[in-house]
Amino acid sequence: MPAKKLFRATAGLLALAAATVFAWWAWLGRDTEMQLDPETGNYSGPYTTAQVAGLVLTMLALLIAAVLLRVPALPAAAVMTVAFTAAWTAQAAATDETGLFLVGTILVLGGMAVGTTAVALGTTALRRTLHPTA
Repeated sequence: MPAKKLFRATAGLLALAAATVFAWWAWLGRDTEMQLDPETGNYSGPYTTAQVAGLVLTMLALLIAAVLLRVPALPAAAVMTVAFTAAWTAQAAATDETGLFLVGTILVLGGMAVGTTAVALGTTALRRTLHPTA
């Protein structure tokens, strides 16, 4: 890989990692409080459905944009997966007294790996279909 292309790919991957951690922090990282439903008396959280949906849409947009800007698809999926899992795990480990955060880490890692790989490969296929010579 030529030096210019390698630099561009590396810069894109670093930017994607930073954007991923920022998206996690903006949507989920600052929320650590449980919500009480006044009607049922049940606690839920700390995240709401809207927060998770917002994060998913943000991450989807970030990954699609990165791949369309020619950041290599599979490395982009891997970087996003590792960055998000690390951010989520750091907070979970700091607040969990049971050690069960490791189960969550495995589930987050697996879900992110499958999701990001599918989106990255799908975006690459779509880009090649729409612009076969680019």
